[in-house]
Amino acid sequence: MSTLPHPEAFVRWFRQAAPYVHAFRGRTFVVGFGGELVAERGRFVKFLHDLNLLAALGIRLVLVHGARPQIEAELRAKRQRSRYAKGLRITDAPSLVAVKHAAGFLRVEIEALLSQGLPNSPMAGAQIRVASGNFIAAKPIGVLDGVDFQFTGMVRKVDSAAIARRLEAGEVVLVPHIGYSPTGEVFNLTWEDVAENVARALKADKLLLYVDQLPTGRRGQIISELTAREAETLLKKDGLTAAAARAIEHGLRAVRASVGRVHLLSRRAEGATLLELFTHSGVGTMITADPVERLRQAKIEDIGGILALIEPLEADGTLVKRNRERLEQEISNFEVIEHDGTIRACAALYPYAQEKVAELACLAVAPEYRDAGYGERLLQACEARAKEMKIRRIFALTTRAQHWFLTQSFKEAGVSVLPEQRQTLYNWKRGSKVFLKRL
Repeated sequence: MSTLPHPEAFVRWFRQAAPYVHAFRGRTFVVGFGGELVAERGRFVKFLHDLNLLAALGIRLVLVHGARPQIEAELRAKRQRSRYAKGLRITDAPSLVAVKHAAGFLRVEIEALLSQGLPNSPMAGAQIRVASGNFIAAKPIGVLDGVDFQFTGMVRKVDSAAIARRLEAGEVVLVPHIGYSPTGEVFNLTWEDVAENVARALKADKLLLYVDQLPTGRRGQIISELTAREAETLLKKDGLTAAAARAIEHGLRAVRASVGRVHLLSRRAEGATLLELFTHSGVGTMITADPVERLRQAKIEDIGGILALIEPLEADGTLVKRNRERLEQEISNFEVIEHDGTIRACAALYPYAQEKVAELACLAVAPEYRDAGYGERLLQACEARAKEMKIRRIFALTTRAQHWFLTQSFKEAGVSVLPEQRQTLYNWKRGSKVFLKRL
């Protein structure tokens, strides 16, 4: 029997993943990927193993695939050339034959891989049923700037009712990059266009798009979150590949319609699906209609989140212990930073109006966000609140964060600067240092 190299880390991660498991059960995720991912068989097999896990957790999955490299290979084998304009294939009659062959081949290939169930494998006992069909009605792009795109088309309509029936039956739905017209014609579509429209038609909770490049910031770090407005600004800048820009464009339209979240993921990153969906920080870029993070006054419903945040700090002596009853009584004193529905930081301001002074207390930030400036933002919010109450000075007591308070323009002071009422509560055994800041 094998053992995990770091069992404690696994258990900790598994426990942290539990809220996501509850939140995602019964939700609809549309997963879009190009033929480039399918072509890397070893990576693609692991990718499908991860999708199998999502299905096992009760997530309703619609898979949308492309086939550009497979179509290219088919045309090369027949010594036919590919033609492109505006980043899109010009699908003439010979190219359409290659499109049909590639789509058929990939459907069989994906269905075969999803049908695995060997013992001692990630697919053991999976019994996934795959549904596919003519879910997409299409129309021709036509002639653009003098270029006739012929059998290259765009989505006209999605038969969302038919897809929903298959999902209700517990099946994984596979939607290829082709669509059909009422006259019986077949059109070659971009997988991004299909994925966007399927997600919109189903009002999907998430649209996952696997791309060759993720947007990065000035220092080269992956941009983890974008609002719709920020994504629109990003598209106006240089630096994105055509494929990445196309994925962002379609994702942007999706969140502005009815899709809950869009996640851009690197098709080359091992385990990107699970890391993005089941960890706090993720590994991709999430696009939302509105910001997922906000600083606000705490509510009674935040008690559980605040307790989860401060209990480890109380255990190691960084914070003075507060029980639930005390928190409920003092909740109006708290400011919190909420990130994607979870409390990630908090701070409290206790005013002593007669002395025109206030205490900054219970400042806590989740470990993974301690370099994100949350403490500074909470301090600014508390200072603004103090100024509204005509408070002239704020003080803080700490045993561990002396340096941080000094960097925020606090100065070390003695116990004598505390309001008389607070002096009587000072714990000499704890020996906290006092820091004071004039507003």
